[in-house]
Order: sequence, then structure tokens, then C-alpha cells
Amino acid sequence: MDRRGEIRLCCVGDHGRVVLPALDDYRVGPTGLRGLRLIHTHLKGEGLTEDDLTDLALLRLDLVAAVTVEADGSPGVVHGAHLVPENPQGRQWAFLRPARPGELDLDFLAFIRALEDDLSRQQRTREVDARERAFLIRVETAPGADPEGSLAELAELARSAGVRVFDRTVQYRDALDPRYVMGRGRLSDVVIRALQMGANLLIFDHELTPAQVRSIGEFTQLKVIDRTQLILDIFAQRAHSREGKIQVELAQLRYLLPRLTGKGTALSRLAGGIGARGPGETKLEIDRRRIRDRIHLLEKALRDIEKARGQRRHRRERTGLPIVSIVGYTNAGKSTLLNSLTRSSVLAEDRLFATLDPKSSRLRFPRDTEALVTDTVGFIRDLPQELFAAFRATLDELRDAHLLLHVVDIANPSFADQIAAVERIIAHLDLADKPLVRVFNKMDRFPDRDLLGDLCRRYDAVAVSALDQGTLMPLLERLEPVVRDLGRQSRAGETP
Repeated sequence: MDRRGEIRLCCVGDHGRVVLPALDDYRVGPTGLRGLRLIHTHLKGEGLTEDDLTDLALLRLDLVAAVTVEADGSPGVVHGAHLVPENPQGRQWAFLRPARPGELDLDFLAFIRALEDDLSRQQRTREVDARERAFLIRVETAPGADPEGSLAELAELARSAGVRVFDRTVQYRDALDPRYVMGRGRLSDVVIRALQMGANLLIFDHELTPAQVRSIGEFTQLKVIDRTQLILDIFAQRAHSREGKIQVELAQLRYLLPRLTGKGTALSRLAGGIGARGPGETKLEIDRRRIRDRIHLLEKALRDIEKARGQRRHRRERTGLPIVSIVGYTNAGKSTLLNSLTRSSVLAEDRLFATLDPKSSRLRFPRDTEALVTDTVGFIRDLPQELFAAFRATLDELRDAHLLLHVVDIANPSFADQIAAVERIIAHLDLADKPLVRVFNKMDRFPDRDLLGDLCRRYDAVAVSALDQGTLMPLLERLEPVVRDLGRQSRAGETP
């Protein structure tokens, strides 16, 4: 029944259940309610069931009411419930006082207007300035893992993408649910919480299969993306060079290609905003053959760019300058260190993946030794394979480096895991035999100087603060003799 009291749909079931049809023609309003009431019968005299309350939340109904039936077939008591705004008690719904139909005195239009005012007021208190408002989800199956740290990183990724994070949740399970990733009941709770808060996006800290995206989207009626799609969106926002845009579009198309099979409403909801931004955003609506053709075209364009890069590389090699490539976890301070070492002005921001396009500057050491220092795209744990493949040409620039400068955010509690993640990628690129110097950046944020000294000795690292040039001299003294020897070998035509 709609708010004018007109019956819109009539469904007939059996004594056990009634199957409700799709309500796609009835749009959810700005407060999250659909403008429909569900009124149905309970033949055994029972009150509202868990299924009734789940339907209330998932279908965004104004109200759900169950009318009991007397032995003679006449209506008995009416049980009703409605959703409530977010509250300190954590209540998700409120129940109406059970009453017989003749005793009902609820002015429904006045009631629903007051409820929507409360929902709107609650949502406005969050001062939402982002179009995308997210609820983060992780299901942890590994004993001893750090799901909170992983979700904190996901929140930083969301911030980098311009998403406002409203809440997050972790569920511990022996294995991921093959359909919903998390349990169906827990997912229902998440949807209700998201509705109360005004969140419109679920971000999973996993790589979801196409079937999971479709199932979760149909169940929740919210936009659903995974970690890979979030990272792809960040890259789409940050790519400025022609090469970067081609690489991002290529990664997007490779990600979307298997997800076009049997595309349903879940993927249709990804047609804008997070997960569908940038050069590849219109490709969701074209068929697989055209996407494959586009991928082949982009791969050819990248090969042409690689040829041009090879020519630049040849000219660079003729200078005889050793190449120092700065690598590290995203947001470790690589661009800031490049600026401080070379007095450059490369964009440096306190956010993940601020740098996508490689930048190079010349570094002159105190004793007139020179080197070419190159900044690279930041690494991250479980780097999506689509990005790995698309940015392979950029990452291959590291093969020309004579020395790798591994910058570590020593103030990050997970710095050891980040070191391991970066050096796994270095090994994956077959660069483990390159000379490598570790740099512990952000020493000014590390409170215990004695412990910092112990860590430097344990990891054979040099501690600096890239924002303070006065801390860089130990690093320069460590690098200069290595760079001088590499320069001699390079000029002599030897392999460093």
C-alpha cells in the first residue's frame, strides 16, 4: 500500500510464506524509505517474525504489519514495526502497540512525515559532503591476522577516492560465504545500519567474484564494490599522462570483462561514481567483443609508448649517470623524499597513490657525485593483478635502476608487513638482485629513539624525516660511495 492508501501489489502465498515481487519500480527516497507499507496475514496468531523485520529493512518499507487471523477467519490483533534513526542504544526498529483493526488510531501520513524528518535530521548531523558514503566490510578467516589494520588501510583508500566512510565491520568465519562473503544475517544487520546512517555504498576488503557482486547487490539494493575496484577508481582519478590514462583504462577493462557475463541490476548500479570513473567508465555498456578490441588497441598503444621510452632510456644511458629508483609502500613519503633530495617540486600529498606517473630529477652529492633519482608508483599489499599487468611497462622502468631506495613509513604500526609486501613485489619483478638501501622515513613521528636505532640496525636502514633536510646527511653519506662505484661501472660498460 502506498502513502495515499492505494493498494499497489497483492500477493498470495500459503500458510508458510508469501514471496514478494521485485519493487524496482518504486524508488527509495532521499531518507532511505520506499513509500510502501507491507500488510499481510499470520495464520497461527504469531507476531512479527525475523523475516518480517528483515523485509522491513532490506526493502526500505515505511511499515510492516501482520494481521493475525481468528479461528472463524475474522481479523485479530495487528502487529506493526518501523525503522528508527541511528541511536546510542543500537535499536534498528520500533514496534507499534498491538491492537485490533478497529482500535487503530494512527495518523499514518503525520507519522511517516515525522519519521522521515528524524531520519533526515540524523543524516544531516554527519555533515556529509561526499556523494559516496561507505560502509566497510571484512570477513576474516585467518587466525592471528590483523583485520582492523587491513580495514584502516581500506578506509585510507576510500578517503583517497573521495569517499566518506561512515562505519566498518569485521566478521570472523571459518570460510567466506560463497554467495554473500559474510553471513546472510550479519549482512542484513549491515544494511539496516547503513540505512540508519545514510550510507549508500558497501566496500568489501576482498576481491569479489561477479556472482558475489550480483548476489550482494540484489540482496542489499546498495552499490557494491571490492578493494580492487576502489584502487582502480583512485588510479582513474590520478592518471594525468597519456600513458597513465591508457594503463588505467586497460586495467579497468580487464577487470570488467569477466563481469559483463549475465550482467544484472547489480552491475547496472555501477554505471557512475566510485568504481566506474575515468577513461573506462563508458565501457560497461558495450559487449565483450568490443571490449576485447579496445584492449588490443590499448595494448598496441602501450607498446608504442614503450618504444619511445626505450629511446629515452638509451639517451639517458649515454649520460653515464647511475639511476636510483625510489620504491616503497604507497604514502610512505617517496615523492617528499625526492623533493628534499633534489630540491624538486613533485606533487606530494598525504594520501594513498598520490603519484602515478614516474618523475625523475638529478641529485648532486656533497662531493660532486651525481645520480638520476626516479620516483615510482607506490606499492600496496595484494596489488590487483589487473593493475600489475597494466602497469608492467612502468614497473619495468625499475629494471634500468642501478640502485633501489626502499622508503618505509616507520611511524606506521604495520611497517614490517609493508616492508615484506614491497619486497615481495620486487622479487616478483625479478629485481631482488638489485642493490637496495632501506630508508626509514617519518622518524619525527617515531617517539622512541632508542628503539628506532635498534630497528635501523636490525633492518640495515637509515632513519630520516623527508620534511627536514637536516636529517638527510646520513643517507647521502650512505648513498654517495655506492653511487660513485655504480657510476664507474656504468661508464665502463659493466653490468652493476
